[in-house]
Parts: sequence; C-alpha cells; structure tokens
Amino acid sequence: MTIFQYFHAQAKNNAWANFRLLSSCKKLSENDLTAHRTGFFPSILMTLNHILTVDWFYVSALEGAPLGISAFNPEYPFEELLPLIEAQKNSDQRLIALIDRMDRADLSRIHVLRGDKPLGERTDRLLLHLFQHQVHHRGQVHAMLSGTSVVPPQLDEFFLGNEMEQQARKKDFSALGFSETDIWPYREMRES
Repeated sequence: MTIFQYFHAQAKNNAWANFRLLSSCKKLSENDLTAHRTGFFPSILMTLNHILTVDWFYVSALEGAPLGISAFNPEYPFEELLPLIEAQKNSDQRLIALIDRMDRADLSRIHVLRGDKPLGERTDRLLLHLFQHQVHHRGQVHAMLSGTSVVPPQLDEFFLGNEMEQQARKKDFSALGFSETDIWPYREMRES
C-alpha cells in the first residue's frame, strides 16, 4: 500500500462513515436531533454542525484558501438536517478530490490554517488530524443515538476484502458512487 492509497482509503472511509451516520440521523425527529445530550456539543445536530465546520476549516486550508476562524461563524450553521447532510457530502467530496490531486511533494507542503495568527502545518499531519477528529465526534453522535429509538449504525468498518463485507456495503457504495476497485488498488505508480 502506498501513502496515497492510505489517504485515499481514509477519505473514502470518512465519507462512508459520514453517510452511514447521517442516514441514521435522518430517521430522528427534530426533537431528537436538538434534545440536550451528554457530549462536547450538547445535541446531535450541534455535534454534526461541528464535524462539518471543522471540515471546512481544514479542507479550505488544504485547498490553499483558508477560511480560518470564519469557518466557525456561525458556529452551528445548519438548523435543519437535510441541508447539513448535503453540505457534509460536498465537503467529503472536496476532500477526496483534493487527495486524488496530490503528489509526494504535497504531503510535506505547509498550509496556513488561519490568517489572524501565523499557524501552519504539513499536509500529511493535517489529514491525519482531520480523520481522527471525525472519528472522535462521530463516536459521540453514535453514543447520543443510543439514547434514541434509532439504532446507531456500525461505523467501525474499513473496507475488508471478503465477499460478505463487500456485499454488506454494496448499497451504500452505490449511493455514494464508490466501487471496490476504486478503493483497492489505488494508482500505485504515484508512489514512484
């Protein structure tokens, strides 16, 4: 596996996990989405907004047009779930496209995160941080879902190669426009 395969697979897995989580959240009532719950952000909807705004913060920096702290203004831009789902899907697609355009030199490139403070970081570290951030907060939403009538989706999958696993994700992949061959193998010639 090349480093590009790794980051590409992480970006696709991130989009898949967001899709699964948000598909479950669509089954919630407005009251369930906004009810006060235990977590860093006190509701499912607020936590989903946070996941998205942090995406905007880092993806914009990786694209070379950092939003900086304006990514969090407003802190919770979506009061309804359906527009948030569309915005998250767009952000996930931007991240996948960004990684698909990368070459080896891009991985060590320094990106400015915000204009008001000199703060920069390498691409590879930003990507690792972003994926970890997403896992962390999706886990919080998953736990919050456990306090509702909606069964939380399984989010700890990662594209295992056996036929049973491939069949289990076939419907999701179709909805996302993904294919098994798109994820494995992934342009190994880019490593050289």
